[in-house]
Amino acid sequence: MQTVSLSFHRFDTGVSRLWAFAMMGAARLMLPRVPEIDFWKLCGSGTGEGFTPVPNTGVYAILATWPDHATAERQTVQADVFRRYARHAAEVWTVFLTPVSARGAWAGENPFRPSDDPGTGPLAALTRATVRPARALRFWRRVPDISAMIGQDPNVAFKIGIGEVPLLHQVTFSIWPDAESMALFARADGPHARAIRAVREGNWFREELYARFRVTATRGSWHGTQPITMKEPA
Repeated sequence: MQTVSLSFHRFDTGVSRLWAFAMMGAARLMLPRVPEIDFWKLCGSGTGEGFTPVPNTGVYAILATWPDHATAERQTVQADVFRRYARHAAEVWTVFLTPVSARGAWAGENPFRPSDDPGTGPLAALTRATVRPARALRFWRRVPDISAMIGQDPNVAFKIGIGEVPLLHQVTFSIWPDAESMALFARADGPHARAIRAVREGNWFREELYARFRVTATRGSWHGTQPITMKEPA
């Protein structure tokens, strides 16, 4: 069963931030050599909670897909590139995910292989889009209102905006306690729903992908805490 890992790294010092910026190039040569890794992406983030076009030089993420959970757990600790990031980062938080639905494309392919939904545990949503350059300004004008809306939602346990290329290649990632709270946010009338309508009517995206996952495990901390609580198996 495919497992997806999403590792967030926080860098506090100027030296470590310069190292992380340089690794956006160097790690592209290292990740393809990690045994059993499949699809992978290096991402930077925006300021605040990531939902701005201004880069945050202190937070970077690595997304990867693996053949199973045991491999994902092992390689995100033992593989050289992950060990280097852990040594330089002030904090690392890794989320392990099982895809339960996915539609669309990322760099010309759908990297996620959905499995049957076990129906238990927190749900994560990931959206990825390539914004058409001519629509970028309109897109970013909508983002602050959506960010404020999701930030005020008491159900969202974790949220961040990351991306491969500033302004044009954007990823949003959020974790919710259940499908009902996720659907309520997505469908409620407000900035998010209006932005979705504008995207459809204006053809803002050249490529887009929407995926949903069950969170199966986490490792590490984020800002000194554990953003979500995983229940122990019965």
